[in-house]
Amino acid sequence: MDPIHAIVIAIVQGATELFPVSSLGHAVVLPALLGWNLDQSGQSFLPFLVMLHVGTAIALLGFFWKDWWAILTGLVGTGPATQVTEARRVFGLIVVATIPAVIIGGALEHVLRHVFATALIAALFLIVNGGLLLLGERAKTATNANRSFASLTVRDALVIGFWQCLALIPGLSRSGATILGGMLRGLDAEASARFSFLIALPIIAAAAVLELPKLLHDKAAHGSMGLALICAVIAGVTALASTAFLMRWFRNHTQWALKPFAIYCILAGAFSAVFLIVVG
Repeated sequence: MDPIHAIVIAIVQGATELFPVSSLGHAVVLPALLGWNLDQSGQSFLPFLVMLHVGTAIALLGFFWKDWWAILTGLVGTGPATQVTEARRVFGLIVVATIPAVIIGGALEHVLRHVFATALIAALFLIVNGGLLLLGERAKTATNANRSFASLTVRDALVIGFWQCLALIPGLSRSGATILGGMLRGLDAEASARFSFLIALPIIAAAAVLELPKLLHDKAAHGSMGLALICAVIAGVTALASTAFLMRWFRNHTQWALKPFAIYCILAGAFSAVFLIVVG
């Protein structure tokens, strides 16, 4: 795999995994726009894919380490009773939100990605993603979403978990869908983003773990591990910066927080679709 291509994809992956603009859509569209002959099913891409997920997962764990440490200590029963109860509640909500993605993703992921994972279709779904973000923002404004993270319920978590399944289609954003799902349940932007990023860690980590056995048994892929490790660091640093920016953004923008990302998706998707149709 060309090192320049790898570094560019690592940067894009680290940023778009958390931004509500679809990392999978960008991973499909960008190489096509740039004319890269990138075989994402090839042996050299496997360690690269695994390590990008590892880098992003470590970044999320690092940024939310206080949350995850509180959850861990709460699960083993250390600390004040109120903190233990809250930690176990949050952990339960994360598990509930993850269940739909595990079941539906396990059953349909390969089918959906095979059917929809062409550059043109991914570009069109970027436009759809932007439209959903705008419609969701309008609906959220009408419902006056202002609930805090502490008010999250099991029903909220389950609904957000089903929204997360939209990201199985390239071009539809996981973080965008879950943040939007939270807002439509009445959560404020910061609470929606925080829960979205907390439930991202098990999903991203699971994606890496599921591919790890293939990597360990594929001796031909070991030769590209050096580049994959470098790109994991790049993706992790980019993801960490993206998370910090987004949490600050959603904290400071209670109204139309998703609008800039929606406009970007619509414009980027439209440009990409026209380019791919005209240029081929």
